[in-house]
Amino acid sequence: MNLAAATNESLAHTSNVLIYSSMAVYTLAFFAHIAEWVFGSRSKVGRTAAALAGTPASAASTVTVQVAQKGGATAVMDRPKVVTRSAAGTRDVPDGPGAAGGTFKGDLWGRIAVSLTVVAFLVEAGGVVARAMSVQRAPWGNMYEFSITFSTVAVGTYLILLALKKNVRWMGLMLVTTVLLDLGIATTTLYTDSDQLVPALHSYWLWIHVSTAIICGAVFYLGAVGTLLYLFRDSYESKLANGGSPGAFARSVLERLPSASSLDKFSYRINAAVFPLWTFTIIAGAIWAGDAWGRYWGWDPKEVWSFITWVAYACYLHARATAGWKGRKAAYLALIAFGCWLFNYYGVNIFVTGKHSYAGV
Repeated sequence: MNLAAATNESLAHTSNVLIYSSMAVYTLAFFAHIAEWVFGSRSKVGRTAAALAGTPASAASTVTVQVAQKGGATAVMDRPKVVTRSAAGTRDVPDGPGAAGGTFKGDLWGRIAVSLTVVAFLVEAGGVVARAMSVQRAPWGNMYEFSITFSTVAVGTYLILLALKKNVRWMGLMLVTTVLLDLGIATTTLYTDSDQLVPALHSYWLWIHVSTAIICGAVFYLGAVGTLLYLFRDSYESKLANGGSPGAFARSVLERLPSASSLDKFSYRINAAVFPLWTFTIIAGAIWAGDAWGRYWGWDPKEVWSFITWVAYACYLHARATAGWKGRKAAYLALIAFGCWLFNYYGVNIFVTGKHSYAGV
């Protein structure tokens, strides 16, 4: 074995060690996020606010809670302000206090969870870079490499939103859980030894087309999480508005999420922001196909499902621009669109044979 081969093998081993190490740190972040939700559920702020207002805490626009009283002086705590307004004729309620529930302990565990997520992200990113160095190419030539890069980009996007002071920490537990599942599948089922690409993939378009596909998928995933939670929160708010009494678990979890209006707008904005990039991804893939196979479009399964995904997201965005399709109807379209993306990745790569059969499994 020559020196170059030995170096590449060593880098591949290093990549594997870093990926497994990141999974260990993500697991710690997972438990820290759970602690954040658990300690946040013990918050007296929401229950006191509900008692004072005579309504659930999430249905009050602003309430003042007496938290300390010394010598006649009273400290007050305001419920989180309404960040976004719902459409005319619909509910207009404030965002919840977040997973920490407004408590010091909950917030402390939340900060620990985010810190661990940052460490895990850096370790995982190091594993992706080591994998790229071991094969001396872009690290997304098969499903294993695509998966580890996908989860890295998803977490990186989440951390960027946090750095920009966006209210997204409520997503942390679901994100870390999904990343652990993604990495678990990647390392056990999709793993492929480092190898060179098939001739058709030897192109600078690999860096352009596949990288944008990964970014789009990661951002679409964040939008899907927001959409799914929107549906739960919307049902919760509807039940309260109709005089219903949600269970203790629903009150503990859902009252701490952003309002349905905020979740709806978050999902729409993030999907709308990345949709042009998905359009570019399809165009770049067509140009690459023209270079590699002499035709821009050949009805290959991957091409077809990429286009179906584009149509689904286009329908969602169009529906959002139509008054009658705001809210739950549009949310269902968004989840269907993300389902198309998931099938395009897992279903087409594993179960369908075509020119894009580079799964490696």
